[in-house]
Amino acid sequence: MFDSRHIKTFHQVVSSGSYSAAARELGYTQPAVTQQMKALERTAGVPLFTRAGRGLRLTEAGEALARHAETILGSLAAAQQQLGALARLRAGRVRVCGFPSANATLVPEAMARLLADHPGVRVELTEAEPPESVQRLLRGECDVALSFSYVGAGNAPVPEELAEIPLLEDRLTVLLPVGHPLARRHAVRMSDLAEERWIAGCPRCRANLLQICADQGYAPDVVFSTDDNLAVQSLVAAGVGIALMPSLVLAFMCHQKVTGRLAEPHQFRRVSAYVLREHLRVPATAVVVEELRLAAATRAGC
Repeated sequence: MFDSRHIKTFHQVVSSGSYSAAARELGYTQPAVTQQMKALERTAGVPLFTRAGRGLRLTEAGEALARHAETILGSLAAAQQQLGALARLRAGRVRVCGFPSANATLVPEAMARLLADHPGVRVELTEAEPPESVQRLLRGECDVALSFSYVGAGNAPVPEELAEIPLLEDRLTVLLPVGHPLARRHAVRMSDLAEERWIAGCPRCRANLLQICADQGYAPDVVFSTDDNLAVQSLVAAGVGIALMPSLVLAFMCHQKVTGRLAEPHQFRRVSAYVLREHLRVPATAVVVEELRLAAATRAGC
């Protein structure tokens, strides 16, 4: 392997025509230049220079290396510039995979600040419900995964290679059609909903609903299941059933013919960001995670 310092010195020797002239240009002593060229020749395995009177002449091997030296040094300079830009957050790409309500609330707020402070950082956004978002992170398909979990729901442990950054506790709301008798209450006891028909959400949300109702001593009558938040609200508005809806969803989407009431006992889901531990040292990834945390802080207890 060639030492880049030796290549730089070699290029200067070729350009200036002598060891002494190269030494002056580089701020080295002539013996230092001589030692570097001897080391480069040992690495190459062939002589690179021959003496021609008081001057130097390139051998065939030297001429071949000279043709590549400028390209090598140019590539190194370009690499240094690119890495410097990444370190100073003037460039970088971060792939974020989140679930729908996070992509519609936390991500826009975080990205607005990111673009204002670091316009060179580019974010690619994809969508997946948990646990798929975290699986994509483990497969290397994204750099940051947004996911949620329910307390006591038998969640899988976080893999050791991942760092979990808690973002917020997202309250669950009982969604009722306007005019429902229970809509007059400030909060609704889950135990009072045993006779209701239910609209269930994604598989993780449905499992949580079943567990909550089981804790209250009944099995809910789930008449529809869909992970489409607008469809859930439309079904509730039509009087087909009621639902449990996270506050993040209601922050950006609320049907005019539905109303939400807090659930008792208090119900919530934990929203977190996940990233490979080693990638927290990547400046662009770290700043995206920090912006997501700040966006979540404005919605604490939503």
